[in-house]
Amino acid sequence: MPRSFSADNLSGCDLNFTPSRIAVLGAGSWGTALAVHCAGLGLPVTLWVYEEDLAHRMLEKKENDVYLPEVELPANIVPTNSFEKCLTGAELVLSVVPSHVSREVWDPAHVYLPVDAIVVNATKGIEEKTLLTSSGILVDTIGEGILARRVTLSGPNFAREISRGLPAASVVASENIEIASKVQGILNSDALRLYTNSDVVGVEIAGALKNVIAIAVGICDGLELGHNARAALITRGLAEIARLGQALGGDPLTFQGLAGVGDLVLTCTGDLSRNRTLGLGLGSGKTLDEITDSTPMVAEGVRTTRSARGLAKREKVEMPITEEVYSVLYRGKDPRKALRDLMSRALKEEGI
Repeated sequence: MPRSFSADNLSGCDLNFTPSRIAVLGAGSWGTALAVHCAGLGLPVTLWVYEEDLAHRMLEKKENDVYLPEVELPANIVPTNSFEKCLTGAELVLSVVPSHVSREVWDPAHVYLPVDAIVVNATKGIEEKTLLTSSGILVDTIGEGILARRVTLSGPNFAREISRGLPAASVVASENIEIASKVQGILNSDALRLYTNSDVVGVEIAGALKNVIAIAVGICDGLELGHNARAALITRGLAEIARLGQALGGDPLTFQGLAGVGDLVLTCTGDLSRNRTLGLGLGSGKTLDEITDSTPMVAEGVRTTRSARGLAKREKVEMPITEEVYSVLYRGKDPRKALRDLMSRALKEEGI
């Protein structure tokens, strides 16, 4: 009989315990890659797929031909369009749905969530209306009881590389460090090294806002403004992220780690980055609609830009790069003028 993950029994629990089954909610590229990773650990995995026809194809062809093509799905992954089939009996649940539909998914899904299951948030984003991070939405929809068994997974990870078993590292963050250590023990592998962190706020703000900065860097590269400008944007972008994160209670050291500078550098420079790719398109003269209509993939930074701007105004935090990206995305500002305006701001001491 499976051991319980009850929040009442966390103290002194076996950190080497292996769950009988893992559920992954969300079959985009990242959700599918995490399912492949978990299956590679020898664990049974159920994978919830929003599109019913895609779930059937994945079951038959053992491939996610929309979001992660040419990656074979192991036999111990069972795709399903049913929340009940996905979640019932799962002892570890990974939430990997796009941030803008997280509430829409969890409102009906949470009734099937086992009361003792640990929930790992692997979504990076901020809800526009509430300005809640993705794990904040989990608390809002599932209830405050989830706080003792909620963990956030974040770091410099491209889905395709994780699915291929290439070396990577990431962070599992929770206010309950014992639960973070439990998830670390379950999901760590020879290819994916996991570190624990207790700063959930800092990890989630860093993971969300790096997508905004990546759009700015992509615009810069699309305009062919050079490596110096790219380095400046990444560095000052990190300062913006840290300013907002600290205003919300984040630890300054978090922004120097894997979830901070690590994820920022990868997303701003890697060719597999959807947000950088979107910025490249804007910098080369394409419209936002032209770029988004050309792919089923979601560039989280587009919506996060609006949310980050809202948070910055609420907390009275200066975020000039985010403000210029917002102007390009939502006010039709010319990208070259946006970057020129950044360079002509009043001079100041560096700091953050």
